[in-house]
Formats: sequence, structure tokens, C-alpha cells
Amino acid sequence: MPRRSILTKRQQARLFDLPTDAANLHEHYTLDDFDLEQIRDRRRAHNKMGFALQLCALRYPGRLLAPGEIIPSEVLEFLADQIGIAAGDLAGYATREETRHNHLALLREIYGFKTFTGRGAAELRQWLLGQAFHAHSNLDLAERFIGRCRETQTILPGISTIVRLCAEMLVKAERQIDAAIAAKLDPRMRLRLDVLLDDMVTDQLTRFVWLRQFEVGNNSRIANQLLDRLERLQNLGLPADILDGLPSHKIKRMRRHGERYFASDLRELVDDKRYAIMAVCVIGWRAAISDAVVETHDRIVGRTWREAKRMADARIEGAQASIKDTLLSFKNMGASLLAAHNDNQSLEHVIEWPDLENLVVTAGKLTGTLAADPIGHVTCGLGRFQRYAARMLRVLEIEAAPVCQPLLKAAHLMRDKITNHECSTTFLRPKSKWHAHLKTRDPKLWDVAVLFHIRDAFRSRDMWLHHSEKYTDLANNLVPVSALSMSARLAVPQDVDVWLSQKKEEMATTLKSLSRTAKNGLLPHASIEAGALKIDRLPPSVPDNADQLVLDLYAAMPEIRITDLMLEVDADIGFTDAFTNFRTGAVCKDKLGLMNVLLAEGLNLGLRKMAEASNSHGYWQLQRISQWHIVSDAINRALAAVIDAQADLPMAHIWGLGETASSDGQFFPTTRQGEAMNLINAKYGNDPGIKAYTHVSDQFGPFATQKIPATVNEAPYILDGLLTNDAGKKVKEQYADTGGFTDHTFALSSLLGFAFVPRIRDLPSKRLYVFDPATVPKNLRGLMGGKVRENVIRENWTDVLRVAVTMETGAMPASQIMRTLASYPRQNALAVALREIGRIERTLFIARWLTDSDLQRRAQIGLNKGEAHHALKNALRIGRQGEIRDRSSQAQEYRIAGLNLLAAIIIYWNTKHLGKIIAKRRQAGIYDPEDLLPHASPLGWGHILITGEYRWPKNTLKIP
Repeated sequence: MPRRSILTKRQQARLFDLPTDAANLHEHYTLDDFDLEQIRDRRRAHNKMGFALQLCALRYPGRLLAPGEIIPSEVLEFLADQIGIAAGDLAGYATREETRHNHLALLREIYGFKTFTGRGAAELRQWLLGQAFHAHSNLDLAERFIGRCRETQTILPGISTIVRLCAEMLVKAERQIDAAIAAKLDPRMRLRLDVLLDDMVTDQLTRFVWLRQFEVGNNSRIANQLLDRLERLQNLGLPADILDGLPSHKIKRMRRHGERYFASDLRELVDDKRYAIMAVCVIGWRAAISDAVVETHDRIVGRTWREAKRMADARIEGAQASIKDTLLSFKNMGASLLAAHNDNQSLEHVIEWPDLENLVVTAGKLTGTLAADPIGHVTCGLGRFQRYAARMLRVLEIEAAPVCQPLLKAAHLMRDKITNHECSTTFLRPKSKWHAHLKTRDPKLWDVAVLFHIRDAFRSRDMWLHHSEKYTDLANNLVPVSALSMSARLAVPQDVDVWLSQKKEEMATTLKSLSRTAKNGLLPHASIEAGALKIDRLPPSVPDNADQLVLDLYAAMPEIRITDLMLEVDADIGFTDAFTNFRTGAVCKDKLGLMNVLLAEGLNLGLRKMAEASNSHGYWQLQRISQWHIVSDAINRALAAVIDAQADLPMAHIWGLGETASSDGQFFPTTRQGEAMNLINAKYGNDPGIKAYTHVSDQFGPFATQKIPATVNEAPYILDGLLTNDAGKKVKEQYADTGGFTDHTFALSSLLGFAFVPRIRDLPSKRLYVFDPATVPKNLRGLMGGKVRENVIRENWTDVLRVAVTMETGAMPASQIMRTLASYPRQNALAVALREIGRIERTLFIARWLTDSDLQRRAQIGLNKGEAHHALKNALRIGRQGEIRDRSSQAQEYRIAGLNLLAAIIIYWNTKHLGKIIAKRRQAGIYDPEDLLPHASPLGWGHILITGEYRWPKNTLKIP
């Protein structure tokens, strides 16, 4: 029998303890008339109470009461009120053991409860094995089992039995998955996999470990390194459908195993387990490296374009002196000509014709210089393209839409190195600037043009890869039409005519209201004059005494070390329970080591510096914990636990109900090595960097964060944070800054039931789009931008809904879909339909925004809360001067996620203690004005000792 502890004491209590909160008591322990009739048939009060208790415990949590079990007073009082006896009447119940057994027998007879034995137990075991394939965690499987027992009215066996049974089924499911994968590998495939463990790239590096060491780059050397690995993986000959039908989260977990095992570890595993893990890694790495090749090519194209642009700019800049001299010469010559003309003199004596001819020639050259196009210089990158491009086109399994077939044909010519072809330009758009440059049929420029357009085609998914994680065919990944009716999130009717009718009515009403308000001069902080919109700055709304209240509250906050703060929060919430060993599923027993690792991530120190500063662990201890327990899913589970707990604190309810949120990006400088290279955004200077895009609720909880490139638009990432966790799904109104504004965001937010409220910096320049321009009030016609194309919406409505539901289900990340739609260069019908829907929603939003001062104020407050998080996180990322020096994308993601989790832990602690301080002030007769309390944010850190040595209390230094 496998020995695996799958539940912590806190989790066991959550599953098996009797409820004490009002909501669960009302839901599970409210007795009906039949129940009361059975209870009142008992003669004595203590037997009535005992019978009722056993009945309720069998219903929820579904177990027997233990002999001598202490019953919570909340349960006794709740039942006593319904039965009409005193809560203390349980005393004396079952002094005769026979009474308890008789009551249990009656309950089984009357209500149909049955024990976990015989055929019923065998059926439950078989059912549990099927669930073990799909369970996402040990706790998830235990919850499924307990829920099934409640449905079938099966009395729960003992905790140890449930734990043992779930562990057994998890192991069986793993073994069956391993066997299913291994069975699809023929002897030759197995031999090739074994060779990966024995083939040495260097004295210290096996081929298997070498294969997983890859990263995106921006030069031909890295492109060829990626292609080396991809060719090696393809030569293994593993079919891509080898994993079909297996749960994706199980596959993901097996891949994590392989990415942490060394060859010696894999050799020690049984055959099925070893081959299954290696096969999963090969399939996963093949897709990931293919994506890395495409992204590396994308960066090389971008680098080449920037170099070409610099050369064009330098040519113009270098000609400045010649331009000045030529213009001065023309000026002098023109003045002489005018003087001669006025004096009726012959031009022969005024002008030197050879000089004029030279000036005209020079002016002609300068005219060409000023019109310099970077396209004319892109062949400067031909050398780096030649070092990898043909090989890339040969190795990648590229597919293309019909519109991109001419480009795919051109790519095949390059792939096969066919020369002396006609350099066809049919792959260019009709108005492309490349036409003028390719008239010369220069084969070098043609090659570069093809590679540039391949980059664009991958961005727009007009080209895609057969095996890929990012560059897949969007159409094939959308949910089927049948899934639309099952969506719980879709906020629009499936009938497009019904939706259009609703929007037409809403728009007519909204524009009339805007027109009337503008005519009366009642627009808050705005006016419409002569058809032009003018916006006034929104005045601040912080009460005069708010700052002083915040100072008073934080002056009363206890000073605390960051280590003690984490221990206190973990004692309250148990966030460390989320960090299970992803190989065994067991919760990390070394809590202090785990918290040291989380501190190392959150403070940006790294494990070595943390080991030097901590009094509890060395580097290799921390490294082992990080290796087997720190994964994105675990950090997200821990964050969700902290966010949920903070939202339940009384102080958090003063700030909001968790129904509004804001999102914003925070820039972090990075090293010039690894995947951060070539990610430079001019807004943040010339140093490379990444952004942490964070969603913050109105209760100050940072419930979602993700790493995004500093060079991209933030808009595609807004829906990611709202759709990937429970806190985001509760949001009704989402605020964002100008960087998060696109028509597609407006459209998809509306379709999924979110009210999108961006703060648009250049609002007066944004045009309104209407169904019928003739019906627009006269004073608004200067704001009109055009007519909504209803026919495009009608024709693509079903696919539009499929896109929204695909985002909801998580089949594809919302950001990936939105980036694809935003990249379509040929006015793709689906992208245009979403744009038209977004224009409708944007028009309605602008009209509401201009007339609703409360909406403007809410957005301002929400965005201020998000921006205020930046200061706290800047104070926390003290290590390495705030620069994220991790090379790999995954390590950077852990750093960003660790920082966000640490900020959330501090916010929870501050929220808790601010509530206690306010309660003490009220007990002392100090009642703070209700309008001031919402301004007391939990983002302070001056009372927390963050720097220095990270010492843990001596009574906690028991390392298992």
C-alpha cells in the first residue's frame, strides 16, 4: 500500500469538522417538518438533541459522531432553537452506548444512510479511480470522494481510510497513465529515448538535460541552437498523438518531473514511468522549441528593422550639412536671378550654368536621401538570415491559410534553396511599400521580404505550426457551437438580431441623454462646444482629515519582522499548504524552508543570498524545496487562499465587496542576458525589462499577476486576470489605464459580462459610432466617426461567441487570442466583427462616462489603488538593486509571482491589524468618520522590518 499523506490537519478539519459559521449552519442543519417529527418522537431532551446531531452529522460532513466528541456551541444553539429545547440538553446523551447504536440504526432505516462496505464500497472505489485521472490535487480527489459519499448517502469511513484510499487511487491512476503512454512506444522509440540518458554532450551534461536547456534569443546563433534541439527531438520519431485522451494537467505535471530529473534519477525509475515521462517531455519540448524558433525569428526581424531604420536616419542626418549648403546656394542663385530680372539684365552674365547643373544633381540626390525608407537597408541583416532561415523553414512544420499560400510557396523556394526563380511578389498586399523596392527583382531583398512577411503571418496566425503551444491555428482551437448554450459567463443572447435590437435601443436612449445634458451645460468636468469635446481634469476627492487618520492608524501598528509576519499569516490561513511536492502530492513539511524560498523570490534576493541571511537553512536545502515545491500553480493556490482570507476580514468590507478591480503594468529592469534581451521599450529608457501586469480588487487584494514583455500593449492581458481565478470572476466593473484600451477589449469584456471602464487619456479625439447617423442629435454630430457595420457582426456572430466562450473555458488564454486578433493584417472578418462590437460598446461607454461623475470617480479611485501597489512592491524588491537578473522566462515568472504573493501576505496582515486598531479605538470611544475609513489602505510597510537578517523564532527551528 502506498504511503502518502495527502491531507494536512487544516484540510482534514475543513472536510470533516462540523460547521460553525451561519451560512453553512443554515444550508446544512436547517431541519424540515419530517425531521422535527422524527426528533420529537424521542422522549428525553438529551436524546432529541443527540438524534438531531447524528442526523445532521450524517448529512454534513457525512460522518458518524465520535464517542466523546466535543460539539461546537454554535451547532448546539442552532439545533436547540429549532427543536425547542436548551442547548445544554445534550449532557447525558448515550450514557448507554446502545442508545447511540439504536439511533444510528433508525437513521439508516428512515433516511437510507448506508455504510462504506460491500458492493457499494467496491463501486465507490471504482468510481474514485476514474476521478483520480481528472483530479487536480490530492485535496481535490478527497473532496470528490466525500461529495460522492454525500450524494449516495454513504457514511464516510474514517479519515485514515479516506486518505489511504485516495492515495492508493492516485498511484493507480498514475501507473495506468504511465502504462498507456509506454504502450504506444515501439522498441526502437524506447531505445532512442534510452540513448538520450547515455549520450554525453560534455563531461557533465547528458543529451536529455541538454535538450531542455533552451531559451528565446535574437541572433542566428541561438536560432541554430534551437534548431539543433528541434531536429534531435524530431528524429526520435515519437507520434504527436501519443498523449491524446490524457488529462492535460497530468501531462503538465509529468513534464515538470522530467524538467527536474537528471539522467541518473530517470534511470532508477521503472520502465513505464521512465518512458512516459521522457515521451511527455519530448512532445512538450518539441512544441515549445518550435515556438521559441518562431519567436527568435520574430526578434531577429525586429532587430534587422531597427538597424535599417537607424541607417536610414543616419543617412538623413549625415546629409544635413549638404542640405544646408545646397539650399543656401539656391537661395543666393535665386536672389541673383531676381535682381537680374528686376534690372532687365541678361541671365548669361548672372548665372553659371555648370554650377546650376551640379546643384540640380545634388538636390536630386538629397531628395532621395530625405525620402529614405528603412526597407532599402534591410538587406543589412541578410547575413544573419542566411545562417538559419532555410534550415528553419525546413525543420518547422508550417501550415497556412489560403490567403497565405503565395507566401508559403515563396517560403518553400527559400527552404529548397531554389535560385533563378522570378521573385514573385504575389504574397504582398496591394498597397504594400515593398512593391516599389522589389521592382528590381533583387533576390537578396526578396529573401528578406519573405522572411519579414513570415514573421507577420505567424503573428496574425495566417501561418501556424502543426505542433505548437503558442502558434496554433485559432479556428481549430475555438470551442464548438454546442458549447455556447452551456456557458455560464456569456452575457449576450445567441440570437444576433435580439442583441442588435437591444443595443440600438440602448444607444438611442444614451445619446439622447448625452445630448440633453450637454445642451444644459450639465456634463461633469466636460463640455461640447461647436461640435468639439473638451475635458476638464477630475479634481481630487480625498477628505481633509484622511491623511491624518492614516498616520494615526499606522502609528498604532505593531512593529514586526517580515519573518514573524509570515508565520502569523500562515497560522491564520495555512497558505504554505498550497505548496505540495508535485511528484508525490505531499504538502511541504519544512514550512520555514518554504517561507525562506518565498522570501527569496519576493524580495528578489535569490536562494544563495537568502541562505546567507537566514538562521535556519543552507543553500542546498532551499534549492531542494524550490526544485520540488515552487511551481506556478502552487503560487496561484497560495495567493488565492490569502486573497480569500483577506476579503473575509471586516476591514476589507469597508473598502469594497470585491466586485470592482483595476489592472496596471509595473516595469522591472532586467539583465541584458537570456530571454530579456531585445525587450526594450522606449518609454522606460534604453535598458531591457519586463512588466508585471497585476489585477487589484477594490479591497486592495492583488488577486492576479503575470509577466508580460515591456514592449507589448497591455490590453490583451486584462481578461486573463479576470477569467483565471475565482476573485476575478466576481468582478463586475474593471478599470484600466489608457494602455489597456482597445475596441476588442470593449467587445469581449461586454460579451463576458464585465463592465470595462478605461481611463482614456485622449478621450476628445475618440469618435462615436452609431447605427443610423441621421438620428444623431445635432450637437453630437461633430463627435461622430462613422456607421456600425451590422452585416459584419451578423455574419460572424457565432464565431464571435465561440471566441468569448473559448476564453471563458480556458481552452486558450484570452491574451493569446486577443494578440492574434490584433495582428490580423488583412482585415480578417472575425477581427472586424469584434472591432465593430467594440465600437458600439465604446460609444455607449463614452456617453455614460461623460454624464456620470460617480463612474469617473470610481475609476479614479480604483486606478489609484492599483498604482499604489507599485510603491509597496518597489520597497519589497530590495535584492540586486531591484533588477531581475534571472535568465529564463520561467524564473522571471516565479520572481514576479513571489513578489505578488509576499505583497498579498503583507496586505492581509495590515488589513487584519488595522481592523483591530479601529475596534480598539471604538472601544475607547473614538469613532472615526465613516467617510475617512475607506482611505486607510493596507499598503504601508514602514512598521515592517524587511531588510537585514531573516531570523526565525527558536521554537520554530525544527527542520524535519
